[in-house]
Order: sequence, then C-alpha cells, then structure tokens
Amino acid sequence: MAELSPGVRSPLTSTFLAIFACLLWSTAFVGIKIGLRYSAPFSFAGQRFMLAGLLLVPFWWRQGVLMEVRKNLPLVLKVSFCQTFVLYGLFYLGISMVSGALAAIIIGASPLITAVLAHFCMENEPMSAPKLFSLALGVVGVALVSVSRQPWSSPEGVRVIGGIVLLLLSTIASGFGNVLVAQEKVRIDPVMLNSLQICIGGFFLFLVSLPLEGVPQFSLPMAYYGALIWLAVLSAVAFSLWFVLLKDPAVSVSRLNLWKFIIPVCGALLSWMLLPGESPQSASVLGMIIIAVAIVAYSLADSRRQV
Repeated sequence: MAELSPGVRSPLTSTFLAIFACLLWSTAFVGIKIGLRYSAPFSFAGQRFMLAGLLLVPFWWRQGVLMEVRKNLPLVLKVSFCQTFVLYGLFYLGISMVSGALAAIIIGASPLITAVLAHFCMENEPMSAPKLFSLALGVVGVALVSVSRQPWSSPEGVRVIGGIVLLLLSTIASGFGNVLVAQEKVRIDPVMLNSLQICIGGFFLFLVSLPLEGVPQFSLPMAYYGALIWLAVLSAVAFSLWFVLLKDPAVSVSRLNLWKFIIPVCGALLSWMLLPGESPQSASVLGMIIIAVAIVAYSLADSRRQV
C-alpha cells in the first residue's frame, strides 16, 4: 500500500480521500442499527473492529516489522484506547438507545469538538471570533436535534437523553484520538497504526462484552453478517485514509474536518431511507443543516487564517 504512505500530497488528492472516507463513514449508522437487531453493543463492536484490523494486516506486514511495532506500542495503545475502545464503546451503547438518523446528526458535530481539543492541545490551532461563532452555531444545532423528539414526553425519554449524552462523550474520545495522531512526531505507517489500534481496541471491547453481555451467538441471519463485513471493510479503509491524512504535514486537523459535514447529512438521509420506522422531522432536518453549516464555517475560517 505504498500509495497510502505518509507524506505531502496534492490538495486535490487529500480532498478526494477525505470526502471518500466521510462517505464511507456515513453508511455506518444503517449497518450498525441492522447489526444491533441481532447482537449486543460491545460484542458487535468488538467483532467488527477485530475483523477490520485483521483485514489490514497483509498491507503492512513485512520482515522486521515487529521491531517497529514494539517501538511504537505506546502510541498504538493510546490511540486504541481513545479511538476505538472508549469511542466505540460509548458510541455503540449510545446508538442502541436512539435512532440511526439522530445518531448520525449528533456524531456529525464531532469535528467541532475536535477543533476545540485541537485548540487546547496543539500550537497551530488558534481560536478566533469566527471560529467561536461557528462553535456556538454547532451547539445550537445539537441542542435543536436533541429536543426535537421531546424526550421528556414519554417513558423512553430518559433512554434517548442517555443515548445522546453517550454519543457526545464518544465524540470527545474521537477528538482526543485525532489530536494524538496529528501530534505524534514519530513516523509510523498509518495503515499499520490503524490496523493495530482497531484490532486491539476491538479485542478489549469483545472481552468486556463477555461478562456484561454473555457469550455471543453465531447462528445469526445473513443480514447480521452482511452488516458486520461491510462495517469491518469501511473501518479498515476509512480509518486508514484518515490516519494517512492526519500524518500529512500539509493537512491541518481543522481543515481536514471540513468534509465531515458529509457524515450527518448522508448518514441521516440513508437512515431515513433504509431503516424502518425512521422518518425526518423538521426540527431534526434544521438541526442537521445548522451543524453542517457550522462545520463548513469553522473550516473556512481556519483556511483563511492559514492563507
């Protein structure tokens, strides 16, 4: 996979890779909701990421690679903890409590949370008035989506609110994972980093599932295995592309996150079209648009700063 090696690439190539990764991620919400019909959250997440990590091994395995793995093990474990174990543990619990479209919209705000973390953790990510306005706009969008279903009006309301909180916490873990990868000065093959971190994180999610959810059943419908395979493939491809871009010194974290506005828009649209019982509401659509605009506005403000 030499074409995915870290290094400076053209802006057009970086843009294409970022859009492609985000389009892949936007399909995950439908796949996860299908899989959760047949499996408990931690077990399903663990199986997905172990499989995704193993799918990537042939692309980075070579003679002498174990020495490189040992040298970079602290980074791999830190990223695995934030970017897979905590992020997807919270995410799968959260999405099991809310609709696929609502999850897509809430997770769509993650670039704004990453931007805040990048500001406090990285020297080249200063804050400005336009950026603060964009962040405030994103908060309004999340709040609008969160109250659009009036969770206080039904016995299921507490469950929905809990799901939203878990999804927001998962975006914080995602932000820390992105910053860790972007900050790391040691050159490491991003495909190897991704393969190891999602496989290790998935393994520990699966271990946690055993005492909490019991031994999983494997005589399940083909719909489950179709969703599992698709999610594993998109994780392997999308995360590898994202890590490649994060390791590129010519790409800023905030500018890269511009394209994540695709995730809430396409994720919600696919959920409304493909998942039974899910349909758009005016407040949800408005909140989705506000969050997407906030992401674009923040990234444009960052781009003007860097010109």
